[in-house]
Amino acid sequence: MGDLDDLTRLPDDFDGQVRLFPLPSLVLFPHAMQPLHIFEPRYCEMLAEALESDELIAMATLTETQPTDKGDPPIDPTVCIGKIVSHVERDDDRHNILLVGIKRAQVTAEVDAGRCFRIAKINVLDDLYPPSGMSDRSQLRADLLAAFGEVIPASQSVQQGLSELLAGSMGLGPITDIISHTLPLSVAMKLRLLAEQNVDDRAQLLIDFLASGAVQLPSADHQSGGGAAKSRLPFPPPFSTN
Repeated sequence: MGDLDDLTRLPDDFDGQVRLFPLPSLVLFPHAMQPLHIFEPRYCEMLAEALESDELIAMATLTETQPTDKGDPPIDPTVCIGKIVSHVERDDDRHNILLVGIKRAQVTAEVDAGRCFRIAKINVLDDLYPPSGMSDRSQLRADLLAAFGEVIPASQSVQQGLSELLAGSMGLGPITDIISHTLPLSVAMKLRLLAEQNVDDRAQLLIDFLASGAVQLPSADHQSGGGAAKSRLPFPPPFSTN
């Protein structure tokens, strides 16, 4: 867990302000990786500033796509701070980056910092592991992975990934976040999971949702072609083209 902890640690001089990258349907989670394609000038400027300083960008989710009378389109107050771990600049002023989510956070206010992109003050939301749940946490982890195994395709590569999670030492919080990011859940459900600091409650919420049958993934046969699969979301999900 040491490498994972190092990767998801904020800089010692973090001042509580983040650059916001709002998108209409993307919810980033801590411990999850998200490829992004950046081409709008304001976000290229945001990226340049991040690369020259702390390499941080906070992914925010738009609740409406049109500006309001007060200015920019509104966002959900729960965001995820991401760290740039890979950057490839293309010849056409476009950029491909890879973000890893490091911390969930709550926006307390947006500030006018004279940039062409949005800046916000945030409170970091650390994971909470209640002492009362310590004795049941291993079983909760096993229940979550079992529920995940029931909905993912039966292909060899996907099941192998699940087996590695089962055999590994990754904790309940990171596992819950990675599964929440990976599965094609609704934006509303993802935001609900992102906002939950209590790791036990977050895992149980996801277990109950998976057990309800609300998540339907195509089988390996459907993914290889066929009319029925076109109306269902693929697994794993595609990269973001934003």
